[in-house]
Amino acid sequence: MTYPTEMMAERLGEPFGSFPDILMEWSRLRGDDLALVDDRRAVHWAELVGLVERLAARLVETGLERGQSVAILGTSCVEYALVFLAAVRAGGVAAPLTTSASPEQLAGMAKDSGAIHLFLDAAKAAELGPDFMSGMQRIPLESIDQWMAPPGARAPAFTPEPGDPFNIIYSSGTTGIPKGIVHSHRMRWRQFAATGLSYLGAGLEVRSLASTPLYSNTTMVAFLPVLLAGGCVRVMGKFDCAKWLAHAEADRTTITMLVPVQYQRLMDFAGFDGFDLSALKLKYCTSAPFPAELKREVLKRMPGGLIEIYSMTEGGVVCLLACHEFPDKLHTVGRPAPGSELKVLDDEDREVPPGTPGNLVGRSLTMMSGYKNRPDKTQEAQWTDPATGEVWMRMGDIGRVDADGFVELVGRAKDMIISGGFNIYPSDLEAELCREPGVAEAAVVGVPSRKWGESPVGFVVLKQGAGDPAAIMEAVNARLGKTQRLAALHAVPEMPRSHIGKLLKSELREDAARRGGVD
Repeated sequence: MTYPTEMMAERLGEPFGSFPDILMEWSRLRGDDLALVDDRRAVHWAELVGLVERLAARLVETGLERGQSVAILGTSCVEYALVFLAAVRAGGVAAPLTTSASPEQLAGMAKDSGAIHLFLDAAKAAELGPDFMSGMQRIPLESIDQWMAPPGARAPAFTPEPGDPFNIIYSSGTTGIPKGIVHSHRMRWRQFAATGLSYLGAGLEVRSLASTPLYSNTTMVAFLPVLLAGGCVRVMGKFDCAKWLAHAEADRTTITMLVPVQYQRLMDFAGFDGFDLSALKLKYCTSAPFPAELKREVLKRMPGGLIEIYSMTEGGVVCLLACHEFPDKLHTVGRPAPGSELKVLDDEDREVPPGTPGNLVGRSLTMMSGYKNRPDKTQEAQWTDPATGEVWMRMGDIGRVDADGFVELVGRAKDMIISGGFNIYPSDLEAELCREPGVAEAAVVGVPSRKWGESPVGFVVLKQGAGDPAAIMEAVNARLGKTQRLAALHAVPEMPRSHIGKLLKSELREDAARRGGVD
């Protein structure tokens, strides 16, 4: 069927627009087509806006005010997605909470958000108990159809202003209360309307498979622009290789977003090559370092283009690497996207010469409004150019820019090791460890040393039946400079990771400290 995509493309090409209005228009145009689907439920476009309106109306009836958050806690599902969209339609702010956080962190996030509504699924409700946030209106996600306003109900009119908050994404910090990163309607429109427009311009039938949690900013790439383009989003709960492959084959998935650890698990899955993934047109990756060898394997074995996105939930520079177009640049994260700028600074915030590693700062049209209730932390995250007064975001990474303008990451600024006065970049040592045939994965951290200040300690996941860490360390240290050599190497069954696959080096440092033995 042909749809009036030219009209919708014109709407998405405007400098600013309303997400709810675009969804309303697609509901009229694509009524019989699927909009949201999971393992239990399917919602067609004709139903979508009606359900969102009924939820939004009920939110307003029960006290939601413009700019107030709606907290959501649970495993990703169609109901979760509907509540997210309804919060925005009602003039509120979607505030998805991290399911892996502790009860204390969750309570802190809910309080910080300012929400009076908490939608949570049965599993989290049972885990947290009836007294958790009992002062809030607790609505079971599984029962939203009974909770929402009657059929035909409409929420009061809401016309977003560019600066209105759209959502809060809570950072994945492992200690304390995570910071709430506020994104405005302007930011989300600039970020995703152009992506939706590109899909329409290419004539792409957008069928997305979203397999990372809806509380992660990563997942928004497979969620919001797909709906702006009138496509369909399949929402997955816990990631499972066999289920992902079965869905991708059956749905004829054209677009997906996966984090590196998911790509690795798919590549390692015994039955991978037995599935038909020929409909895939575009695959995205973000959130964690994406090894060049893994990129090569994905390009070889999965159809469609592969785009790596480098940025932060807070914003800053956005770098894009079209891996399928630049196979000789897979060790980089690409070049700044149009509208993004990047600088490389030394520790005194002075620009360094091209090719020199330094602290990355960036700015773009898609930067956060700030941290919720934390102006002090917002200021810490920013760098103001003394010459122009422009505000940039500190990316937290050390990197260098090659002669072609591609950005190569050296490591996290907080992970750099200073040993005997010399800077040691963990990524250099990790690359050497991964050269060993028995090493499946490697990570290096700095630990306190009386003799050197800090010393590098390595951790490896060994391939099945591989050799011992002592021999691996000896071989690697023979190739490293004296100031870089590993003080210890430990084998672990798996690396500690966050809910979206980020390596938790803080846990490795704690592990190294418990083991001791570094001079």
